[in-house]
Amino acid sequence: MNIKSLLLGSAAALAVVSGAQAADAIVAAEPEPVEYVRVCDAYGTGYFYIPGTETCLQIGGYVRFDVGFGAGDAFKNNGSEDWDARTRAHINVIAKSDTEYGVLTSAIILESNFRPNEVDSDARSAGASSTFGSSQDSTGIDEAYIDLAGFRVGKFANWWDDDFSGETDVMTTLDGSTKQNSIRYQYDAGDFYAGIALEELVQTEGGNANNLGIDGSIGGKVGGFTYAIIGAYDTDAQEGAVLAKVGVDVGPGTLSVAGIYSTGLGDQGFNGYYDAGEWSVAAQYALKATDKFTVTPAVQYIDNIDADASGSWDSGSELRAGVTLDYKVVENLSTKLTATYVSDDHDNAADQDWVEGFFRLQRDF
Repeated sequence: MNIKSLLLGSAAALAVVSGAQAADAIVAAEPEPVEYVRVCDAYGTGYFYIPGTETCLQIGGYVRFDVGFGAGDAFKNNGSEDWDARTRAHINVIAKSDTEYGVLTSAIILESNFRPNEVDSDARSAGASSTFGSSQDSTGIDEAYIDLAGFRVGKFANWWDDDFSGETDVMTTLDGSTKQNSIRYQYDAGDFYAGIALEELVQTEGGNANNLGIDGSIGGKVGGFTYAIIGAYDTDAQEGAVLAKVGVDVGPGTLSVAGIYSTGLGDQGFNGYYDAGEWSVAAQYALKATDKFTVTPAVQYIDNIDADASGSWDSGSELRAGVTLDYKVVENLSTKLTATYVSDDHDNAADQDWVEGFFRLQRDF
């Protein structure tokens, strides 16, 4: 065997061994691509795509701290105290996606409120818990609905909820019940809308089971002029109410005027849409003093605030006058201070006068 044969044999052996090792080598799998959260700008700011879907999600809300004062303050537990505080957490989750019928929207809006229980001095001396010894916590669904092609079903605010920007007026029920289980259709052309809704009024104060409300509205905007007309009928009370309002840009602010008429309370003593009086006129001027500061003086007169035993309006009147101050501290942090003088005139009871209001600090996100 010569040198040439040995070299050729060695090369062949090395090639066989090398090929066998290559066949046995472990090849690492390619890593799966990471899907990062993508911004969804089709429906405005704050939306993002749920990973793996074409559904856009927005999460927002606010934290609010209120301190109310005065005999008629809405945050108080009874009329014996001079002030009361309330803390609120508000979370909204909105989902949107495109379909062949338009944008499919669903909303879940949760709200939680906390304020200490009030115990008056007589009850405390009798052994009741102190003012801050127990508490009033409420957590629940503020709104939850599905919306597609103009149809909306679920619990949501009706058109009466869209009142003046100030805090002086009473433009809905005295207990503020404007969010019901409802079925609604609304045609919206941007500068004009028209809609009709069926509402379960059992959530309102005095509402009975299976109480049905019929609510309709038209409204729109032409340049700096806005308008809306709302008509509603409480089938249980067999009474209705109508509201008309307009707003117009005047100088550095917006002037708003509204008129309301309610047919009565019915034999149940409650109208699910307006129960403050037979008719009312209200006006406010929201003066934008600076980019951060708005001053809103307002006045309202309500006639025939007392009803007889049959639920028909009888007598009495109420005058409300006040001012609301809104100040933007920084982006997403605002304050509000409002005070209202209220004077009730009754034919068959003592007249009453008081001042009410509140201070608010709110952080939006």
